[in-house]
Amino acid sequence: MKKRILTGDNTTGQLHIGHFVGSLENRLKLQDSYETFVILADMHALAYPKYITNVQIVNDSVLDVLKDNLSVGLDPEKVAFFTESAVPEIYELGIIFSMLTSHNTILRNPTIKDEIRDKNLGDTFSMGFLNFPLLMAADILCVNADLVPVGEDQSPHVELTREIARKFNTTFKEVLKEPQGLVGRVARLVGTDGNAKMTKSLDNCIFLSDSSEEVKRKVMKMYTDPARVHATDPGRVEGNPIFIYHDAFNQDKREVEDLKNRYKIGKVGDIEVKEKLFKALDEFLEPIRQQRAFYNSSPKKVEDILQAGIKKVRLEAKQTLDLVKNALKLNY
Repeated sequence: MKKRILTGDNTTGQLHIGHFVGSLENRLKLQDSYETFVILADMHALAYPKYITNVQIVNDSVLDVLKDNLSVGLDPEKVAFFTESAVPEIYELGIIFSMLTSHNTILRNPTIKDEIRDKNLGDTFSMGFLNFPLLMAADILCVNADLVPVGEDQSPHVELTREIARKFNTTFKEVLKEPQGLVGRVARLVGTDGNAKMTKSLDNCIFLSDSSEEVKRKVMKMYTDPARVHATDPGRVEGNPIFIYHDAFNQDKREVEDLKNRYKIGKVGDIEVKEKLFKALDEFLEPIRQQRAFYNSSPKKVEDILQAGIKKVRLEAKQTLDLVKNALKLNY
């Protein structure tokens, strides 16, 4: 039997190029060698105040995120896509896992701490927000995944999942796998504004579905070296968002090295560097746009893909839940 992957995305809007290098790229590479499950995490999305008060965004995003995954090349014949809300077994597993996890363990989770700070949640966050890592553990373990391609910020959740599986197995019965996390080749892509993270909430993203004109507009506004006033000034390459993007997406490595060398000694302007970045990004995104246009014109096909995935995952999740409940003597 093939080993399994569980990965996925919050349904809080369309995916961006940071998602691609952080996780989607690994999904593409591994879909032939692993049995792959991709979750559209609509229940996770409701953990945030912005979305629990505007559920239409979450609803609309489910198909957008599915089409983003399909458009980059994930094959629905090899990948099962499903919405989290359609698999109630996940909720049961999440409740069971909460019995094995202390409140302080969740509050010490680095990702939870960062989210509280970055989104200015103070002490107003919901219990659903605190349950976020437990629900993710249930997502992963409901199909007993071996590998979890994630962005760097989600790695603590995978580690908690491993702890939960280990604790369950040693306390009750060997039922759950301890999955491994897999971070993409660019662990965390910086935003177009130079922020340490590209994120939809900061409006510093280049989306996979952006038009050529929109990509050019965003690239030409990108931050570079703030200390460089004139094109003849020596510039800093390390940590410069423009060159981080060139390294990630420009396939012409000789061109990238030439731009870097000239930038360091003040022999190239920001406009040329940005125009060549735009060209590289546009070439990368064009086939994705074409695939998305196909799926936009085939709504019935997209819906059928989703329903087939839900059906498959419900069977898998029920089997896992039965094993867990039997180990807990909850087999009435």
